[in-house]
Amino acid sequence: MKILQISPECYPAAKAGGLGDVVGALPKYLNKAGHPTAVVIPKYQTKWLNRQQYATVYSGAFRLYQVMMPFSIERVLGEELEYPLYVANIPTKFDRPGVYQAEDGTNFGDEIERSICFQNAVLTWVRDMQEKPQVLHCHDHVTGLIPFLVKHSPDFKMLSHIPTVFTIHNGEYHGAYSWSKMHLLPFFDAAARGLMDWGNTINPLATAIKTSWRLTTVSPTYLEELMTSSNGLEGLLRGERHKSHGILNGIDTQVWDPASDTYIQHKLEKKIPDFKNKNKEALLTNFHFKPELPVITFIGRLRREKGADLLSGLIRQVLESGLEAAFLILGTGEHSIHQELQYLRGRFPSRLDIALEYNEGLAHQLYAGSDFLIMPSRVEPCGLNQMYAMRYGTIPIVRTVGGLKDTVIDMFAEGPIGRGIRFDQYKVGDAHHAVYRAFELFHNKELFPEVRKRIMDLDFSWEKSAKEYADIYDQII
Repeated sequence: MKILQISPECYPAAKAGGLGDVVGALPKYLNKAGHPTAVVIPKYQTKWLNRQQYATVYSGAFRLYQVMMPFSIERVLGEELEYPLYVANIPTKFDRPGVYQAEDGTNFGDEIERSICFQNAVLTWVRDMQEKPQVLHCHDHVTGLIPFLVKHSPDFKMLSHIPTVFTIHNGEYHGAYSWSKMHLLPFFDAAARGLMDWGNTINPLATAIKTSWRLTTVSPTYLEELMTSSNGLEGLLRGERHKSHGILNGIDTQVWDPASDTYIQHKLEKKIPDFKNKNKEALLTNFHFKPELPVITFIGRLRREKGADLLSGLIRQVLESGLEAAFLILGTGEHSIHQELQYLRGRFPSRLDIALEYNEGLAHQLYAGSDFLIMPSRVEPCGLNQMYAMRYGTIPIVRTVGGLKDTVIDMFAEGPIGRGIRFDQYKVGDAHHAVYRAFELFHNKELFPEVRKRIMDLDFSWEKSAKEYADIYDQII
């Protein structure tokens, strides 16, 4: 292997958000481009991982305070993923169904120990490899101490020549914890302690920003946003700008292909209107709206950062205004948002329906059968949903933030190259106006099908993004 991707998520093995999609696709396209790449994640008890067969490639142990923790590295057998996937089997730490939380949404309570154990296990394995990777590519704060440890821990200093790349998928989460937990860490040079400190805490995200050889974010706009708003890391990021790159995520066009998608009722053949109409009809067998209404869908986590707390006020205002539209919501998240949406469904049963669950198959059908996808995000480092939607001819309505700004050109502001509808301010009124513009577009019998075809012809595949990562690897190797 040339590149080792180290991540807490990788689709389809373990996914909680967009990070899983990225780490599940990027290595596939790097391998196709001639850059041998593997992935290592913790061994959770997810349904997919429980179905697999494994071969143990390494067994060892590391120190966690005064206890030696045994672990093994196992390779997933089979060729389904098109790249080698390894799992770190650390008894009592990751052998649970959830990635970050229990199935009922509660925290496990030992997240700090879990992340430290995973990083220890991976570095111990890499240290003892006969043929070591040429780059360690780390993803988000769960892996944020690795660039520091290979430079400043006596246990791993023999890896200090291996370049590290660190990607920020979501800078909202730093993974910070008290210095009282320092005893859990591998030994490190006392003089290097300041590299881990930020705000008098051990801050894995800040540590990775300081010590990685290269730093990337998942869109160019998000890199600029982090330099002005990143929960206290703004100055640090500006100081490390010289090694930073904003690389827009791609999507896996083999998984997200309207012509072959096994999740959807009707595959794309020749005519886009037939494809959309048939999938809308299939959608409406479960969600009982009038077929002539534009269907506006939200897919994702029902959390503030995704703008989900705006949804109830927006839906109420739109439907009370008399605008003839229907809304579909798929996702889970904050209990208060669930309650608000359930109340509104009771008020508007023929115009709003919700599925409070994670359902990959239903998500695909929603992309294929909906007319619009709404993403009113407070923060959106890259966003993949808008790219999935456009691939299936569903027009995005998005807030002008992060990767949404990079991928969705407002069709009214910028004319014939427009791809969707944007709004700037995080306000119900602004979102309502965007929905009104979408309604007007839906009833424009010439422009609406033209925009659908335009967005389905766009190329959001991983080839371009993978090349940008490969260029970075080549530079630092």
